Amino acid sequence: MASSDNVHQYGNIMLGGRGGTNVGQLKIYPGGFLWKKAGGGKVVEVSKADISSLSWTHVPRGYQLGVRLKAGSNVKFNGFKEQDVSSLSSFLSANMGVTPEDKPLSVIGRNWGQADVDGNMLSFIVGGKQAFELALGDVSQTQMQGKNDVLLEFHVDDTTGANEKDCLMEMSFHIPNTNTSYVGDDNHPPAQVFCEKILSMADVGPSGAEAVAWFKEVTILTPRGRYSVELHFSFFRLQGQANDFKIQYSSVVRLFVLPKWNQPLTYVVITLDSPIRKGQTFYPHIVLQFHTEEIYECDLTISEEVLNSKYKDRLEASYKGLAFEVFAQILRGLSAAKVTRPGKFRSSQDGYAVRASLKAEDGMLYPLEKGFFFLPKPPTLILHEEIDYVEFERHGAAGTSSISSHYFDLIIRLKSEQEHQFRNIQRNEYHNLFNFINSKNMKILNLGEISVPGGVAAVLEGSDDEAVDPHLNRIKNAREGGAGAIADSDEEDEDFVAEKDDSGSPTDDSEEEDSDAADDGEGAPAKEPKKKEPSASKPAAKKKKREEGEDDGKKKKRKKKDPNAPKRAMSSFMFFSQAEREKLKKTNPGLPFKDVGRVMGERWKKMTDEEKEPYEAQAKRDKTRYTAEMEEYRSGKGTSVPTGEQSSGDASEGIVKERQAKPSSKYLTNYSAL
Repeated sequence: MASSDNVHQYGNIMLGGRGGTNVGQLKIYPGGFLWKKAGGGKVVEVSKADISSLSWTHVPRGYQLGVRLKAGSNVKFNGFKEQDVSSLSSFLSANMGVTPEDKPLSVIGRNWGQADVDGNMLSFIVGGKQAFELALGDVSQTQMQGKNDVLLEFHVDDTTGANEKDCLMEMSFHIPNTNTSYVGDDNHPPAQVFCEKILSMADVGPSGAEAVAWFKEVTILTPRGRYSVELHFSFFRLQGQANDFKIQYSSVVRLFVLPKWNQPLTYVVITLDSPIRKGQTFYPHIVLQFHTEEIYECDLTISEEVLNSKYKDRLEASYKGLAFEVFAQILRGLSAAKVTRPGKFRSSQDGYAVRASLKAEDGMLYPLEKGFFFLPKPPTLILHEEIDYVEFERHGAAGTSSISSHYFDLIIRLKSEQEHQFRNIQRNEYHNLFNFINSKNMKILNLGEISVPGGVAAVLEGSDDEAVDPHLNRIKNAREGGAGAIADSDEEDEDFVAEKDDSGSPTDDSEEEDSDAADDGEGAPAKEPKKKEPSASKPAAKKKKREEGEDDGKKKKRKKKDPNAPKRAMSSFMFFSQAEREKLKKTNPGLPFKDVGRVMGERWKKMTDEEKEPYEAQAKRDKTRYTAEMEEYRSGKGTSVPTGEQSSGDASEGIVKERQAKPSSKYLTNYSAL
């Protein structure tokens, strides 16, 4: 126990109540109580203004502090020592204006006593002492058995916190006709009065009661399936074709409403403590997915009296709006759970999250104001207060492919020594993530005094950029080797183009793709030049040459391309791609590089002849230009291609020359994103 004049902190304090096996830390201060589960999870906060009364009860292995709330419910904290009772009582009396009373526990074992209903709590008193206390919110059904017996059935939900070896299922009370606490008559015996009293104070009605709200066919990503979601007064139910889950609101810790980046979908996450269980798999987070633009309208199945008495300022009689907002508002009103939404973080595409991979799953990493949340699978919530340090790890630091150099990893190390590695984050997200993490005063391991080999600190020094990028190496070698080396580089590009031409493309489509991959500021993986594979007809020709003795088993050297040769004419489709590619990237920033060409091709096929006419005209002009330049080239009158003509078609030769003249500034600028 740690204490000061205004704050008392206690470790190993157990939260009492149904399924109360959670141990945590309790902080008592003049403003109220704050209990946090050990290892993260459930948080219980009680404000001073909500406290009605306090009590001490001597229980096995310590003392229990009971906090009765003005709303009628109560909270119990177990695990105090005898010496804590007197000092804490003085503190509570002085700072909260409430003096805890002694509430002795009946241990004589008798089962004949008095049942008192106070708020939504049912106390059974034997000999002036409390034998036990029940929360009526846990009652799922009550019914008469005969004229004098009342049967109470309790919720048995699908959370692991309520599935101990011994779990309270039902309890029966016998109320004789001579009972004076619940006065009745011959047609309305005391047992009936007692039953109606419980029904009026409990949060649930009789069996088969209609749900407050109902959402049909909701897509749930974990546990996976399509479910109908019923929201009742004290629990909600997920009904699917193969599974059915019943979850009390007392297990709901927090709600998250997170828009899905680059798609018209929104996640609504229900965080549970304790989690639900399906087979041997535990689900601490239920991830629901709604269409962002879907409109939902409903009237709550709730009386005006109950709405005004129990849910005033928390629920409305009817709702109309976006489906995910309506669902979150109703669930928040019924469960009293808080809602978390995206904070100040924005990605390079102005989204709320960055793309990343966790284990073998791709998803979105949401940097929130108090934690990180990875969705959709496996849903992983990491609170800032649980983090020991973070580390940025650069891909490609050991001379790997240029594709990996476009990405980095974010490693989050927890104080519990658990580690989460979020992989394949695009390098243009580095500054946004770094600034966000730095603003939260988190320790960044490989920046500052501590430097990890291959980490981001070394990359920022600029010493490894050329060493880890094969494309830069190729340009460097070309610069040192002269025109012959440049021709080798162009030869590789030409081979790659030839392969594309064999598939039916009329023009140099692949050169456009390759140059875009190299210059893409968004970090799209660059394609390495490929060697042309022989076509099906070539083996027969080579076999004939070998039979005639012309080949002699030696591979004929490929003729190198003349760097001064004119740039081939571009097709109308290539002019269209050149004009629309950047627009496509801006409207679809998350579109994989390999799908860009496919999308452009589909758009081209759907265009009318009138829409294609401007690009056809450009192609004709370019063909005229190419024909004229070829005539000059063949006649020996021209040895170079004008700069202006070079820039009009995205020629690989022009790009190489530009990079040769200024090889490092552009690429180091791109790499400075990390």
